[in-house]
Amino acid sequence: MPASAELIDAFCDQVWLQDGLAPSSLSSYRRDLTAWAGWLDRRGSSLLAAQRPDVEHFLAEQFRAKAKATSIARRLSSLRRFYALQLLQGTLRADPTLRVRAPKLPRRLPKNLSEAQVEALLAAPDPETTLGLRDRAMLETLYATGLRVSELVGLTLAQVSLDMGVVRVLGKGSKERLVPLGRPAAEAVRRYLALGRPHLDRRYRPELFLNARGGALTRAGAFLILRKLAGKAGLEPERVHPHLLRHSFATHLLEGGADLRSVQEMLGHADLGTTERYTHVSDRRRRETYFQAHPHARRLKPHEESPA
Repeated sequence: MPASAELIDAFCDQVWLQDGLAPSSLSSYRRDLTAWAGWLDRRGSSLLAAQRPDVEHFLAEQFRAKAKATSIARRLSSLRRFYALQLLQGTLRADPTLRVRAPKLPRRLPKNLSEAQVEALLAAPDPETTLGLRDRAMLETLYATGLRVSELVGLTLAQVSLDMGVVRVLGKGSKERLVPLGRPAAEAVRRYLALGRPHLDRRYRPELFLNARGGALTRAGAFLILRKLAGKAGLEPERVHPHLLRHSFATHLLEGGADLRSVQEMLGHADLGTTERYTHVSDRRRRETYFQAHPHARRLKPHEESPA
């Protein structure tokens, strides 16, 4: 029987070939399965000998240890994917995760910045410096396209057409999509390419966004840049991250009248239901605006009384 480490390595190789997952996703699978294998080993069992009660006890221990419901759900999802592959390959006859109930997750609405907050953030970089030109182009691109941070840092020069005003994005599962690039974003990228990037490109890198040493900008680098600029813009740095601009992109599009299917395609969501979360944010904003603005709909203040 293969050792746990060999099974986990083979599984990660297989899902990477099938889905083209990002390194962070593969790390999550490996971390979850390694924890599961270690838990089984301490009880004299193994990955291929596990039964449904083992899975339930494992998850119950996570609950008692105060793990988040999202973390527990992710671990169960990792186990399910692992055992589904074992069944497919014939190394297992029964799936121990079958009929194991996942924790109920709260439906969280995406958070986003207001249009005024976005404008303040976009104005934060110094346009007179090389890094300021890069940062402005990066922020404009994030907000104009709704890219994931992994898609942004992986963007190459060849994927951007300023003349056509589009970005060719390689998203999750190596799925390609075309996303429009608005005029302000295209102009910011054009200025960066002409006046900023030549001072950074010491290694002839293909990536659009480079760090101060001339290498490709990383996810961590993008996070740090955004937090620094958020503080400069008067926002709360700890709550500003690249995905927040993706949320803002989607919400502002829907508030501006864009149809849900188009927003889904631009975001690269496989499931329309994922995109529909943004309609709740948009609807809530409309209701708040309505009650604040309409003379016959304004909510009464505590000291006011309704007419008899």
